[in-house]
Amino acid sequence: MNRHLLLLTLVQGLFLTNNVTFIAINGLVGLQLAPFGWMATLPVMGYVVGGALATPLVARAQTRFGRKGSFQIGLAVALGSALLAAFAAWTRQFWLLVAATMIAGYYSANGQLYRFAAAELAAPTWREKAVSLVLAGGLLGAIVGPNLAAWTRAVLPVPFVGAYLALAVVAVLAMGVMAFIDFPPAPAKAPGSSAGRPLGQIMRQPVFVVATVGAALGYGVMNLLMAATPLAMQVCGFDFESTALVLQWHVIGMFAPGFFTGHLIKRFGVLPVMGAGVVLNVVCVAIALSGVDLHQFLIALFALGVGWNFLFTGSTTLALTAYRPEEKDRAQAAINFCVFATMAFTSFASGALVTTQGWMWLNLGSLPALALVGGALAWLGWRGRQTALRAAD
Repeated sequence: MNRHLLLLTLVQGLFLTNNVTFIAINGLVGLQLAPFGWMATLPVMGYVVGGALATPLVARAQTRFGRKGSFQIGLAVALGSALLAAFAAWTRQFWLLVAATMIAGYYSANGQLYRFAAAELAAPTWREKAVSLVLAGGLLGAIVGPNLAAWTRAVLPVPFVGAYLALAVVAVLAMGVMAFIDFPPAPAKAPGSSAGRPLGQIMRQPVFVVATVGAALGYGVMNLLMAATPLAMQVCGFDFESTALVLQWHVIGMFAPGFFTGHLIKRFGVLPVMGAGVVLNVVCVAIALSGVDLHQFLIALFALGVGWNFLFTGSTTLALTAYRPEEKDRAQAAINFCVFATMAFTSFASGALVTTQGWMWLNLGSLPALALVGGALAWLGWRGRQTALRAAD
């Protein structure tokens, strides 16, 4: 534990404040401005498409400017994109709003690297707990994000413009905190030294494949259900305050386990914890299919959040074993690209499915992805047991 790790935890919390507020309002603003109802979640999709497109740019910025410089660039983009989104909402320009959220995706691609940077701020034996602790900083987003959206949505004549302006203030605060964080310098490369293995070779490792599948599909399923929740609750007649409450408990479920997920991974192993995450996702679907009362939305989304935490923290920890220090920028960019690409698909699918097929079919559609993650975990566990048996012989 050190001061820099705690400050990075705070920056993670401000990053999730941005994310949660975006999720809470973008679909609703999109529904007001979109030419057709099924296009409502395109601003949410724009955010993750922008993140996917930005991953190679972020990787190059990390290499050229280092952790701190690259992270500050991302926060500057967050400031500008929030102001642009506020202008788009004020002038009722749907496609400008989509463009603003795509630009904000660069910030999201930067923020997705905070968890990897956390491992560099702690001793090697603390890597799991450092990753878990920084992810726990998202609790700030759970508390502030939904309430920020609720408090600021009506402060100006045009709904939610105030929320976008508030996110600009959040970005400025994060830039101030980031200024006090010192990251360890990247190891100096000796002349003629290797830059590491080719990316294709890194990505063919079974441990890398399973870490990427767990992170991408775990995030994808979570995004599929979370992005559609405000629309589904509006259809069911709930007010925005009820939606904000459900999202708040969802994000608490996402990040409160961060205080102990690292300990669970050290005690039980990464694959069992990720398996528990898959089970909790299935529990979420079962509760969501049981009815559409407020408590069912709330409990289902809370279980979804905890399941995501176990899957995502486990996937990040697993990925740390798949690459060498000199390979980290390329490997982390590849993982994040897969995450964002999956999220882009699910962001569009969530709006299209919930407005055309309904909440039930949306939830049923997540089960094949969960089955794939469970199968990948079982396969990697079987490979590990076979390797242990051969070593024992």
